[in-house]
Amino acid sequence: MTKPKVYVTRLIPEEGLEMVKEFCEAKVWEGELPPPRDVLLEEVREIEGLLCLLTDKVDAELMDAAPKLKVVSNYAVGYDNIDVAEATKRGIVVGNTPGVLTDTTADLAFALLMAAARRIVEGDKFVRAGKWKTWGPKLLLGRDVHGATLGIIGLGRIGSAVAKRARGFDMRILYYDIRRREDLEEEWGIEYADLDTLLAESDFVTIHTILSPETYHLIGEREFKLMKKTAILVNAARGPIVDPKALYKALKDGEIAYAALDVTEPEPIRPDDPLLELENIIVVPHIGSASIATRTKMATMAAENLIAGLKGEMPPHCVNPEALRR
Repeated sequence: MTKPKVYVTRLIPEEGLEMVKEFCEAKVWEGELPPPRDVLLEEVREIEGLLCLLTDKVDAELMDAAPKLKVVSNYAVGYDNIDVAEATKRGIVVGNTPGVLTDTTADLAFALLMAAARRIVEGDKFVRAGKWKTWGPKLLLGRDVHGATLGIIGLGRIGSAVAKRARGFDMRILYYDIRRREDLEEEWGIEYADLDTLLAESDFVTIHTILSPETYHLIGEREFKLMKKTAILVNAARGPIVDPKALYKALKDGEIAYAALDVTEPEPIRPDDPLLELENIIVVPHIGSASIATRTKMATMAAENLIAGLKGEMPPHCVNPEALRR
């Protein structure tokens, strides 16, 4: 029996890749960087399935170039790189990998919060530069996490997981979300606040909302002015939720104390970006889900979505089930 042709836009963990290769005739882009647009448009011409990453734009142009395409499996929870409405219109199912990275990403967000609070990265650089001469009473003083106020923007799966971790540090927890969670307020002792109140009262602000037209540059110049001068901002959601120019100004002028980012705008951040000249910021390369177990599970989930779509079945994690009813 002829196997369906698929294109995989990056090397993924072996467990998932082997599943794809067993069922499909798979071509894999093995470069470290994403396939160039012209290469991607050429490679999709005969395929029935596409396993892609957030870095691959799957729009009407690509779908026009891939007339046999049945399924797009995104190796990610988010899928803002895919025109889902256009895919649905054409009967192309789209899958993603939700849930699996919740706790792993929450771990990373809390690690960033603590690293910024206690100036861990600065301390490491200080030692490596040969500057550590003796113990000093005022050397690299940071902020206490225990007992501080944490403001969570977006109390979805990841935001809720961060709140659980914060409870272990006896933090006062505020949250802002379009949907109020009165059940969690009572169970966990957390407080709902409007965005302005959250920003004004929080010692730490961590972002876990989706990127949408409503949340684009949600945190900008006005919002930074509302925050405490001692506040620390963590973003482990999507880069464009924070206005990078306003962030630079806020850090440079002392409107806030520190920032820690797993995501940036643009992404990757340019080496000459002025944010990287500042000492009071930590930037890591979008590693929220980067544990061995989580990335492997994402690979198998993406493979399962791809294979189900090729069979004409509903992918286990489908974002547009209506596409199969067309």
